[in-house]
Amino acid sequence: MKETIYDYDDLLEMLDSLLREPTEFWDNFYSDRNKGIPFFTDVPDENLVSYFKNNILKPGNVLELGCGPGRNAIYFAQRGCTVDAVDLSRESIKWAEERANEKNVSINFMNENIFDLDIEEGKYDIVYDAGCFHHIAPHRRMSYIDLVNRALKPNGYFAITCFVEGGQFGGAEISDWEVYRSRSLMGGLGYTEEKLRLIFRDFKEVEIRKMKVIEQPNDTFGVPDFLTALFLKN
Repeated sequence: MKETIYDYDDLLEMLDSLLREPTEFWDNFYSDRNKGIPFFTDVPDENLVSYFKNNILKPGNVLELGCGPGRNAIYFAQRGCTVDAVDLSRESIKWAEERANEKNVSINFMNENIFDLDIEEGKYDIVYDAGCFHHIAPHRRMSYIDLVNRALKPNGYFAITCFVEGGQFGGAEISDWEVYRSRSLMGGLGYTEEKLRLIFRDFKEVEIRKMKVIEQPNDTFGVPDFLTALFLKN
């Protein structure tokens, strides 16, 4: 029967059905491009730019998880990287492709669920996530970490930006157990530096800090109440 749990994948699918925002939600979210969503801007994250300026990151193969309208994927491509960028929303991928074409950069955009990706093990020098992780339910964290580990080369970099707890843009201050009691991520889970260190403890920490606030218009993006983190695969 369809709703019978036979294995771990069936369990994950059942929990996903209780918590995940459907594809239609994200398509509707990106369909109105003029609403005042801060990250609808067309400039890269300030932390990402700093990694290149400080010669921490160098051109290589990049996988971006939850690329949205493509602003960071485009920056990677402009820096000479080969970029695979994935997002669940068809509308966001369409927008990202339009932006990439306007800037004359080549990016492989993929309209997929990140957990359905068929990727070559050890292909990427960099895995980047700007706002996907805080929409990942706790039962999917192990799958997420496995995906990052599988994707990265030895000594590859993993970078993330996510909600802090109780931030003005999101960041639910609830326990993992409460997610399932309420059957909701409350718009996105909030994290602390300590939580990120614990979750990604199998990686080497390079930097964890608050995102710098960048007044717009500008050539980089930064908003309050976000954490940025950079890790190295051991």
